[in-house]
Amino acid sequence: MTAVIEVQHLTKRYKEKRALDDVSLRIEGGAIYGLLGRNGAGKTTLMSILTAQNFETSGTVRVFGEHPYENAQVLNRVCFVRESQKYPDDATPRHALAAARLFFPNWSQELADELVAQFQLPMKQRIKKLSRGQLSAVGVIIGLSSRAEITFFDEPYLGLDAVARQIFYDRLIEDYAEHPRTVILSSHLIDEVANLIEKVIVIDNGRIILDEDTDAVRDRAVTVVGDAARVDAWADGREVLHREALGRVASVTVLGALSAAERAEVTASGLDLAPVSLQQLIVRLTQKAGAAAPETEKEEVR
Repeated sequence: MTAVIEVQHLTKRYKEKRALDDVSLRIEGGAIYGLLGRNGAGKTTLMSILTAQNFETSGTVRVFGEHPYENAQVLNRVCFVRESQKYPDDATPRHALAAARLFFPNWSQELADELVAQFQLPMKQRIKKLSRGQLSAVGVIIGLSSRAEITFFDEPYLGLDAVARQIFYDRLIEDYAEHPRTVILSSHLIDEVANLIEKVIVIDNGRIILDEDTDAVRDRAVTVVGDAARVDAWADGREVLHREALGRVASVTVLGALSAAERAEVTASGLDLAPVSLQQLIVRLTQKAGAAAPETEKEEVR
């Protein structure tokens, strides 16, 4: 497939702090990506550079084959929705959506109207007077209705309650199915978005530690539970992501897919297999990466 974003050896420094450290990635068109990681991992910095709201210290950035900075041919094909989006003091949701309609060539007013009704958004109230959830709804509506070829959602839905977040997820999938584009969804609510995303990018301390199809990621680890001595004997020589024990019962999460024969062997030995959720796997991988980083490096990127 054709890449819509290509990044090579991207580094971003703020004085002594490395927000991004030698990041290389390729994002193909027509997929929903999950950009996942802890707060401060570098997600927002990466998206800001890709949308020309920040600058790289070194490395190359290409969006639709070109650098995005002051490049209208690139930027009018991209929508970046972030939680901290600022609006003029006297702006209302009606003003914000009218401005977005003028900027985005693929704008769907029909979809915007439907979403305004679903989120029960007060269109004539000043944005500065909106609740956090209502402010989040403004960003979500713009991001979905823009139907931009690349849409970045930088956790703009954090103020939404569970029902409103589900509306967002449902409408995202529905509209994406009818109007395919590239969606990059930054979130720490990993279990909530796990069924939405087709590809997973995990960033930690400014580095990419995982970049794979979601289905492949789900098969990367397994948890084995049972008698501690048997569990430890089985796990010996394997890459252990996490171990915990309660009395004589232990649980070990190991990296690597198991064959059918290996699964049968585990069951025959009296041990139980448990699936590893996407969130559990990413948490364990992030913890492992953090533990492996040199102390001086962890201080620099914290």
